[in-house]
Order: sequence, then structure tokens, then C-alpha cells
Amino acid sequence: MRKIPSTQLANSGRAIPLLGYGTAEYPFGISPTSVKESILHAIKLGYRHFDTAAIDQSEQPLGEAIEEALSLGLIKSRDELFITSKLWCADAHRHLVLPGLKRTLMNLKLEYLELYLIHLLVSLKPRDFEVPVNKKNLLPMDFKSVWEAMEECQKFGLAKSIGVSNFSCKKLQDLLASATIPPAVNQVEMNPLWQQQELRTLCKEKGIHVTVYSPLGARGSPWGTDWVMDCQELKEIAHAKGKSIAQVCLRWAFEQGVSVVVKSFNKERMEENLDIFDWELSQEDINKLTQLPQRKGYRASEFISDERPYKSPNEFWDENIE
Repeated sequence: MRKIPSTQLANSGRAIPLLGYGTAEYPFGISPTSVKESILHAIKLGYRHFDTAAIDQSEQPLGEAIEEALSLGLIKSRDELFITSKLWCADAHRHLVLPGLKRTLMNLKLEYLELYLIHLLVSLKPRDFEVPVNKKNLLPMDFKSVWEAMEECQKFGLAKSIGVSNFSCKKLQDLLASATIPPAVNQVEMNPLWQQQELRTLCKEKGIHVTVYSPLGARGSPWGTDWVMDCQELKEIAHAKGKSIAQVCLRWAFEQGVSVVVKSFNKERMEENLDIFDWELSQEDINKLTQLPQRKGYRASEFISDERPYKSPNEFWDENIE
């Protein structure tokens, strides 16, 4: 079993493992048994940070895996784990945030989460958990009131830390203007082809930890691309190091001071992804990666509508990503 380094979340004091395990399988909910078995194997390997979401339908198999891991003695206490889940857009309304978290806790069979995030920058009509989303049900999110309810979740002890996901610099600043408890984490897409320099600088200034999803480009998912894994510069660095492209990407992220959530149900790759802590990229490698052309993989096209509330990806992300 490998020991994964951790770091402290600035505004809550919680220790977050720097390498986490993503539990989403698309189509969502297609094989809960395989999700559960993969999570159990991840626990055996040493993963302790598990990332789920209400919309992913992976909360229940994660909860079952935790229960079984305890009964098998793979972990001595639930407190050994760092569990993150996310508020879905249909519950992103002032009066539905707390019930949404309670439903998540019931699915997980847990009394609290280490981290609870607003999943996306948009709301849906209440109780709409349809995927793909019905664009007629898209609504602008009232960030202020939703965040007030998120703060209550932390005050009640149901979430030890609260945060956001997919928030731009502008939306983070808007949220911080009225927040009593600042977000502990912003979980965003990031990899060598989308390095998020400006956003990371702002988060560092504000004491907000960055967690990364799609560190390998999410190849094979509806929102992913082949760009990262097909990148010639990454191939050259990986070959020279005797490492895989995935390991180079994860090591690069680790050296940026962020935590990473990586998902694979392949046992060999699950173990390979842990082998990133006892070697380094050279300054020449870093310089080469810094010069890579930047392009965003996840466009959020399912949340773009001519009528509401975002009419283009650039408006959704508050920057030109075309």
C-alpha cells in the first residue's frame, strides 16, 4: 500500500490527499457493482480521497465500498477517508441545498462529508436529474443564496469543508464578495494543455485550494478529448523518463501544488497512477510544458442555450476558450 502525500485546506484545516480517486462511470449508474469493486481495490492500493457526485449515481456504491472496507479491516476508521461529493444543479436552490446533502449522506451511509461542492455554475428546475439535461429547464443560479445554504451545511457539521467546482475567476470574486465562509476548494479541469494559470493565481491569493479533474483529458467520456494523450511533447517526455503519459501529467499537476482526482477502473493503471511521488520533472520538461498551446476540453455545451442563462461557452466560462 502506497502512502499519498496530503496538504491542509487553508480555511478549514482539513488534510486533503493530493491524489484522489474519481468514481464516475458513464453512462451513469450502468454498473454499480464494478464501481464498488474498483473502489475497494483503490482502498487496498492506498487511495484515501474519493470523489463522487449526486448526478453520477456513484454515491451508493461508494458508500457500500466504505462499509465493506471497514468490515474487511482495509481501513480501521471511516475518518481515514476524505470523501467529496457535489450538489447537482437541480438542487442548487436555497431551500434544496440541505435536503440535497442529506440525500447524499443517506446514499453514502455517512454522517458527514469532508468536502461538499457546488457542481456547476447553473441551476435547473427543482428535482430535474435527467441526463443529458433538458435545456428548457436551465435557470440562472442565485450564487448568494445557494452559498448561504452551503455555509449552513458546514455550520451544521454535515460537511467539514465547502467549495465550488468549475468556477471562473469572475464568479469566484462575485461569490467571495458576499461569502461569510470562503470556499475551501475550487475543483476545475486542468492538465498540461489547459493549465489555468490565472485562476490558480487568484485561488492562491484567496487561500482556495485547487483540485483538478480530467488531468488526462477524460478520453472516452462524452466531455473528454484525445488531445492530452496524443500530445507529442508529452509523449517525448514520457519516453525519456521511462514513464507513461498519464504519470507525466499527474506528476506535472503534483508539482503545481494542486490535488488531482484521476479515474480508472483498470487495476494496472490504478497502481501506475500512484507511482508519481518519487521522481521529478526536469526544468527543461517544465519549460517545454509551459510553452504548450492552451485549449479547454470541456465546453459545457449542454448548458449553453440561446435563451437561458448562458448563450455561449465564452459567457459560461467568462473567457475566450474557442
